[in-house]
Amino acid sequence: MKKDFNLEKRKFVLGGAVAVVILLYLIRLFTLQIMSSDYKKNADSNAFLRQTQNPSRGIIFDRNDNLLVYNQPAYNVTVVMKEVTQLDTLDFCKTLKISRDYFLKRMRDMKDKRMNPGYSPYTPQVFMTQLSAEECGVFQEKLFKFPGFYIQRRTIRQYNYNSAAHVLGDIGEVSKADIEEDDYYVQGDNIGKIGVERSYEKQLRGEKGVEILLRDARGRIQGRYKNGEYDVIPQPGKNLRLSIDINLQMLGERLLEGKIGSIVAIEPKTGEILCMVSSPTYDPHLMVGRPRGKNHKMLAQDPWKPLLNRAIMGTYPPGSTFKPSQALIFMQEGIISPETTAYPCYHGFVYAGLRVGCHGHPSPLSLVPALATSCNGYFCWGLYHMIGAKKKYGTVQNAMSTWRDYMVSMGYGYPIGVDLPGDKRGMIPNAQIGQGEVTATPLQIANLSATIANRGYFITPHVVRKIDGEPLDTLYTTKRYTKVDPEYYDYVVKGMRAAVTGGTCRGANIPGIEVCGKTGTAQNRGKDHSAFMGFAPMNDPKIAVAVYVENGGFGAHYGVPIGSLIIEQYLNGSLSPASENVATEFQNRRIDYGLHER
Repeated sequence: MKKDFNLEKRKFVLGGAVAVVILLYLIRLFTLQIMSSDYKKNADSNAFLRQTQNPSRGIIFDRNDNLLVYNQPAYNVTVVMKEVTQLDTLDFCKTLKISRDYFLKRMRDMKDKRMNPGYSPYTPQVFMTQLSAEECGVFQEKLFKFPGFYIQRRTIRQYNYNSAAHVLGDIGEVSKADIEEDDYYVQGDNIGKIGVERSYEKQLRGEKGVEILLRDARGRIQGRYKNGEYDVIPQPGKNLRLSIDINLQMLGERLLEGKIGSIVAIEPKTGEILCMVSSPTYDPHLMVGRPRGKNHKMLAQDPWKPLLNRAIMGTYPPGSTFKPSQALIFMQEGIISPETTAYPCYHGFVYAGLRVGCHGHPSPLSLVPALATSCNGYFCWGLYHMIGAKKKYGTVQNAMSTWRDYMVSMGYGYPIGVDLPGDKRGMIPNAQIGQGEVTATPLQIANLSATIANRGYFITPHVVRKIDGEPLDTLYTTKRYTKVDPEYYDYVVKGMRAAVTGGTCRGANIPGIEVCGKTGTAQNRGKDHSAFMGFAPMNDPKIAVAVYVENGGFGAHYGVPIGSLIIEQYLNGSLSPASENVATEFQNRRIDYGLHER
């Protein structure tokens, strides 16, 4: 009996062990076939080839529908690692005109999931980008000899004008950080790097599609799976219409040749940027195709710093273009009235050992002629009396905080919010610091001019006027009012008009156009910077402009005539013969910065 019992017991143990083994096999099979995608990918890859269909990138026009940026065909070489067998590496490299070391490095880098987070041996990986049509044709003829390699049609950007590089920006290959941040991208994809290409990347890029191809047991393509029933058609990117006037932009770049500086013009009623010039600039064609990396390095090492968009990244002392904002604050705070003549100017401002010089003009003056003649004494005394008004503010710190709040409401001290990457804030000193140089970007100065033209409000400046099928951000359609009442702007407008008719801006007087302007001569360690801001026409403003030329001397030397030419070109549609001669003169005029000639 005992023997039979032990035998029975062993049968149960053995049966249980077999059941456990079977269960483990079932779990493993379930894991491999259902839970894991590896075997499914392997099986599918034998039958199907999923080819990503990249969308065409949106094209870009100027405000007058001139085509600025479009697409042209280019080709990528992709590889499915699992299919690479018996590859003649020497022939492959010779066909693509690459070295064996380059080939080995690319294959190694693609398999490195740290460098290529989306890597899979069953899916196409980008081996080489942006082949020309001629290069692709040569490779296509020998493609049958290179199993696992395919040609993928792409597009690259092309430009109609050698202009507006800083605004347009460019595209380049995605980085590891780009891929990790957005799963839309895989290695070899392109992304906007700077300019509108960067800030409107999601609108421009479109949506990818996929084409499913059927293969036989030997991996040969047999056609589209179920006649394309499960294919996904790529959706092209949205087109952009910029506010830039390309003819005005080209004139601005021409006028700043051989100079370091910026020109920004804005349509006051809409905040649309009509031109944004940064000099030196560069030809956007340099950033197209495989030479992009080499050319970018060359530009980055250029001592003239052509990659820097000075219009939004350059921060400068605003000089006397700052005076209209001070007049507005002083009037709003009751420090002065338009009739105030209590501030003498003895060739400048002198107090407690501090001296700020000034040029010769009658004294004392009321507000409008003080603006027209750009009297330093008048505005220095105004700020002195505001800071010292203890009955009104209690402390100097409170007075400074009040002053700063006004400046911030006018668009100073913080990034203004333009729809381009790299927008700098400039510097407005605060009461806690108690010191610091006032600086502003040319865009902020142009925006002040637009605010005065509008008598007290501005719309955040922007370079994109319209996105096909999509509204603009409300930031670019909403009025932003300053802390100054509109009535006080009329006096500043009169002062700026008087500066053109008989003051420091006489060079901006254009027949038939009521131009309002303000010069700026900003002190510098070397030669002074030349600045100008203005708008026109006075009572129906259509353009506000700021010009800043480093080491250009008095505002009247460079800023005023250049600003006048920009206003005339935009309002009249062309320059008069006399103005064209002036434009040619400024185009040929160079400033010696001690840098190597470009």
